Amino acid sequence: MCGAFILMWLIAGISQTGRAQVDSRNQSWTASSEQKDPSGAINPTRTSITHSEVNGRVIEKTMVEALGPDGRYIPYSEIERESVRVNDTTVRNVERSYGRTPDGQRTLTQETQEESRSFPDGASRVNRTISSPDGNGGLQVVQRGLIDSKQISRGVRETNTTLFSADGSGGLAATVRINERERQTDAMNVEFTKSTSLLDGAGHWTVSEVREGTSRQEPGGARTKEERVLRPDASGKLAVAERTVSKESVAGTGEKSDITETYSTDVPGQAGDEGLRLVRRESTVHRTNASGARSTTERVEQSNPGDPGAGLHVTQEAIDIVRPGADGVSQHQGSISTSGPDGRMNTVWIDVGKSDKPAAVQVDTRPAPKAKTK
Repeated sequence: MCGAFILMWLIAGISQTGRAQVDSRNQSWTASSEQKDPSGAINPTRTSITHSEVNGRVIEKTMVEALGPDGRYIPYSEIERESVRVNDTTVRNVERSYGRTPDGQRTLTQETQEESRSFPDGASRVNRTISSPDGNGGLQVVQRGLIDSKQISRGVRETNTTLFSADGSGGLAATVRINERERQTDAMNVEFTKSTSLLDGAGHWTVSEVREGTSRQEPGGARTKEERVLRPDASGKLAVAERTVSKESVAGTGEKSDITETYSTDVPGQAGDEGLRLVRRESTVHRTNASGARSTTERVEQSNPGDPGAGLHVTQEAIDIVRPGADGVSQHQGSISTSGPDGRMNTVWIDVGKSDKPAAVQVDTRPAPKAKTK
């Protein structure tokens, strides 16, 4: 659990990497950071990122190094991303991931290609393929995704996603279908549904999950979202299995907070027939002070399987602080803490780094790989 939380937290820190939004600006930046576990249970790593944008072509390279047996850092993994605006309606993205062989040679482990197209009527299509090396060293497509989105009527948008996976005979077959619909009911409210269907062994499509709810824009920038999750019960009928309530609020003092509460019929330590119970709360607070320093605190509270009636208690906390420098280089410091058997919070991960990345640049984050433990 701790390792998964660390990986999620790295996405938001200075060691994050991603495909930048393509535009016509010419700019470049670099970032570097070091990550370590105070207890020594996880091997220390360090991450470096180089990013450049020239006339709509974005290239970003991320290198992760791990501490070797001799006390020196050695390459562990690499990710290369390239985004090119082909024309006014098409953007092509390529992402390549590399690992290392036992003798230290760089080897391609996965390639993702994506082409996004927009149309005059507001429709869009994304075609994505994921390829992995085959036994002969060549690339073989192992998964494909098609995402079609269009405006079907005033205030109503529909998105259909189909995922194709290897069928065992050298081809690809559809295995997942997702249908999403958003309806703007008025200036402040949006209703949404998302249905996921899986292909069973007999060639039939079966609904595995339905998500439905509303999103409301409140005065002053606040937003509220409520969602119900329905899944097949023991008799195969769809029943409410989960409910989430999310609230975003903005304060005039440079503070923004997000709180999501999850209610579920699957309550740790209980038989599951107690109805919906609060089982998890995630909260994030962003603060910016007058000097431009930014801090983010993320906290996770969960119920205790050994004492489900005791309510929620904090199990994980991540703190991320970025301070701008007069030379254009920002300093980053972050930490992750988890609760121990005695209920006390213990720091399990520290991340310290710097970056000359402009604050205005936005990226679509992707997880950075985590080094193996000693």
